[in-house]
Amino acid sequence: MNQKVQHPKIKLTFLGTGTSQGVPVIGCECDTCLSGDRKDNRLRTSVLIQIDQVNLLIDAGPDLRQQMLRQKVHHLNGILITHEHNDHTIGLDDIRPFNFMQGTDIPIYGLPRVLDGIKSRFSYVFSENPYPGSPRMMCVPVEPGQLFSPDQSIEVCALSILHGTLPILGFKIGRLAYITDASEIPEDTMRQLHDVDTLVVNCLRYRKHPSHFNFDDALSFIRQISPRKAYLTHLSHEMGLYEDIMEKLPPDIKPAFDGLSIECP
Repeated sequence: MNQKVQHPKIKLTFLGTGTSQGVPVIGCECDTCLSGDRKDNRLRTSVLIQIDQVNLLIDAGPDLRQQMLRQKVHHLNGILITHEHNDHTIGLDDIRPFNFMQGTDIPIYGLPRVLDGIKSRFSYVFSENPYPGSPRMMCVPVEPGQLFSPDQSIEVCALSILHGTLPILGFKIGRLAYITDASEIPEDTMRQLHDVDTLVVNCLRYRKHPSHFNFDDALSFIRQISPRKAYLTHLSHEMGLYEDIMEKLPPDIKPAFDGLSIECP
């Protein structure tokens, strides 16, 4: 008799669900930016993955400190980086308290190109004589399609994604797939997503965009994958109020919001 494959029990918490500008946008007085609903206030996109006692962060944007304080995160086992843009990496300096508490370097997983950019941007961390008190990072290169283990009990698959013309990464853990800043999904990646139960994907706005899925793109992609549940993230203020987005979606697709936690089988 064939045994069922055992997938890890995963808790995913949306730390931020906004675009590079966040929501509200500085100086904007649209209904979304002026909304009093906390679900319309969006920090820069990031998630916390928790499996047993292991905490993995996906992306480290400028709101990292605020996100870690809000969720009361006390340790990090690793950070998975989708790509090098500021809203996904510039918060890496704020991992210092974890270094101090844990007494270890934090592994940073990403494409070799992306890690080279991080080393350049945070040169004071990687110089021969690092600045005293600077964060401690250990860069671990991964390639699209590669399986890697941030912890011996966890296997992550790096997914090939296109962000405009820029190759970036998504991540699949068990039957959870996390994809942000996508504008195109290669065929090889589509095949890797055949058994996904829970899908998180970016949805910037209703109008077309050259380097991000819009509303129609995101829904078309979700329909092709057919997960049990899907969540939209990387939402701009142009998407409108949370309650209005909800009315446009079927029951199995929801707009994510900051602080939302979901259990993934």
